[in-house]
Amino acid sequence: MPAIERLRLDHGAALLVFEQENRGYFTASISDRGDDYFTHFDERLSSLLDEQATGRCHFHVLVGGAGEIVGRVNLFDVVDGSADLGFRIAEKAAGQGLATAAVREVCALAGTDYGLTSLRAAAADGNPGSRAVLAHSGFVPTGEQVRLGSRQGHRYLLRLAGSASDG
Repeated sequence: MPAIERLRLDHGAALLVFEQENRGYFTASISDRGDDYFTHFDERLSSLLDEQATGRCHFHVLVGGAGEIVGRVNLFDVVDGSADLGFRIAEKAAGQGLATAAVREVCALAGTDYGLTSLRAAAADGNPGSRAVLAHSGFVPTGEQVRLGSRQGHRYLLRLAGSASDG
């Protein structure tokens, strides 16, 4: 099983390869990041790490045995004990349960290490894989419709047990 690691500067080269190799695969179900993302990748990574240092975001990568990145699970917009969760898994690693395991692990970290009490997520209606990962990870639909780029989707919520504030 690949390991969840908090994003670091030394993940940069492998993260860029992950994003480039899977760009077409991701674009089939979520909005494309655009060429600028890849052109200015080093600056973007530096900015993400600066933001992570403030505690407003917690970025994670799923690292395989050879050091390759096969997924990402991010917590962003951390405010008042809550955050948004986003994830993506490499095409070659899809369908193996890695997304569900990684999301569950980051959800546990959210409560125990980051002191969060709830997580929000969204998934496009045309992305059954992401909706299944959220359901298997305990997220429940809120009934709220959202726009995800050009796609229609729905919002999901997870209340975290065992968070630092439950003590």
